[in-house]
Amino acid sequence: MIPIITIEGPTGSGKSAIAMQLALELGTELISADSRQVYQKLDIGTAKPSKEEQEMVHHHLIDIIDIKETYTAGDFKNQAGKICAVLWSQKKIPIIAGGTGLYIRSLLHGLFTIPQVPIEVKQEFRELQEKNGLEFLHQYLSKIDPIAASKISVNDQQRILRALEVWKFTGTPITEHWKHQEHTSPFRALRIFISPNRSELYQRIEKRLDTMIEKGILREIEDLLHNGYDWRDPGMNAVGYREFIPYFTKLDSWQNCLIKAKQHTRNYAKRQWTWYNKCNFDLTISPDAITLSKLIDVVGHFCVDL
Repeated sequence: MIPIITIEGPTGSGKSAIAMQLALELGTELISADSRQVYQKLDIGTAKPSKEEQEMVHHHLIDIIDIKETYTAGDFKNQAGKICAVLWSQKKIPIIAGGTGLYIRSLLHGLFTIPQVPIEVKQEFRELQEKNGLEFLHQYLSKIDPIAASKISVNDQQRILRALEVWKFTGTPITEHWKHQEHTSPFRALRIFISPNRSELYQRIEKRLDTMIEKGILREIEDLLHNGYDWRDPGMNAVGYREFIPYFTKLDSWQNCLIKAKQHTRNYAKRQWTWYNKCNFDLTISPDAITLSKLIDVVGHFCVDL
């Protein structure tokens, strides 16, 4: 089995910095498990590692698709799996860092597969969305598959549509497919969870969003809109971007949009925490209490049987 290390935690928990330190110490490379950092040109709002950081440690699966494209957990599973195999062949232990729990679950436990959903089924739900809105589709999903609806954000267009399409085409809720998904994995994982104090995390989120304004996220969005991208593109649906729609459509001030962005980011962190509460980790630690020597010690024990 291929050994891997995962550094997981809610947005703003400091996992990226910890992963960087560990990668430098181990002489290895990082694989991003962030559903927003895959997009090119979305730099400030996704808190991508700087060019200097990427020169210090090679980061995989960052800036790999256009804003108009979609990227799935299945894509991550396939691409990250190949990267892990290559790194291990070079005697490097891959480190996967990011807060998109579904990506890491897909890599470790696999995903269910179903036949290709017919275009007419997809079109049916897209027409419903166009007529009634995304919130209507989420409410629809909550009636036919309340468990799936509770795990999928009301703003997650891709996963809402996917759940509805699977139910319509197979006649079975997507949660039933989840139960029968593949559970074998070629990986042996050391899973580390970064668990900050909640109030401190929310303060860090507030500061991070303020810093994004200072760095020029409004100009970044303005440039994207000027260069042919629009709010319907998958990448533009990311938290930290879509909240500024009212500002660019002259319906609200950027200050009020920023308040909403902070609120949505805190809500996102809460959903991540709910997800992680159902996961099993080998080490759970506060970012304030963690030391590189302790991490190296844990990794050392993990590597004994390799």
